[in-house]
Amino acid sequence: MSTLAHTMMTAARSADSGLAGPGELDRYPYAEAPAGERAPLRSWDGPDADLGRAGRRGSASRGRGLHGQLVQQLGQMIVSGDLGADRPLVPEEIGQRFEVSRTVVRESLRVLEAKGLVSARPNVGTRVRPVSDWNLLDPDIIEWRAFGPQREDQRRELGELRWTIEPLAARLAAGHGREDIQQRLGDMVEIMGHALGQGDGVTCSRADVEFHSLLIQAAGNRMLEHLSGIVSAALQVSGGPVTGCDRPTEASLGHHARIVDALASGDSAGAEAAMRQLLVVHPEVERVVPAPREH
Repeated sequence: MSTLAHTMMTAARSADSGLAGPGELDRYPYAEAPAGERAPLRSWDGPDADLGRAGRRGSASRGRGLHGQLVQQLGQMIVSGDLGADRPLVPEEIGQRFEVSRTVVRESLRVLEAKGLVSARPNVGTRVRPVSDWNLLDPDIIEWRAFGPQREDQRRELGELRWTIEPLAARLAAGHGREDIQQRLGDMVEIMGHALGQGDGVTCSRADVEFHSLLIQAAGNRMLEHLSGIVSAALQVSGGPVTGCDRPTEASLGHHARIVDALASGDSAGAEAAMRQLLVVHPEVERVVPAPREH
């Protein structure tokens, strides 16, 4: 096993145990919160029963203290429909219910406003905005939708979007000849192979996310690169149209390896075809897009 593979697998196990592990995984947005972080915020309950049904499975804002926890809680409640436009969001009430300061509430609402979830207007207050105004490409909103009533729509939409983005990225990457990134992609395939053999789903999934992010970076298109967060979010959310390691198989690993081989030989068509084959490995994606035709 290479040094990189050993480091990445060790770090992934440490992060999965709630410890801050060494190595490159420390910078990943889905790393576990450090030990000793404050307990989660209280949910709204009591007479406001409609405000107390938010899920807590998401991890988009994990590890950011009270501010991040409040963003997470309120974001989930808005996306799930537990908080609607029929009533304003009163900062004083939020502060009392969650036992946080005005500053924490104010900053949290600003984050949600930047995501298009709420708007604040004089004499109207802060209210939830319609779905058409939400930034649906925001990784946090992607995750919150994946755990809410729109779960099936989110899976379908992510699959359709990835079918558009990633084959194109693979085709472009083959024409750029970035040997440094190609080496890293090969390392990720090696890591996934070792993790697959050991039944280490955590390491496999994280290497898979890194693989797809690197591939989009290798495309050399800055606009595509800005969409890499969508792919990462799709790979991270539970039950989404992920590839490779939610149910690791030798077939999916083989498709990853074929992409790397096509990039190394400058075979744009081969890289694109291998990516399309990878995206239909799992039934969730196959229901969204047709399998590539044989020529």
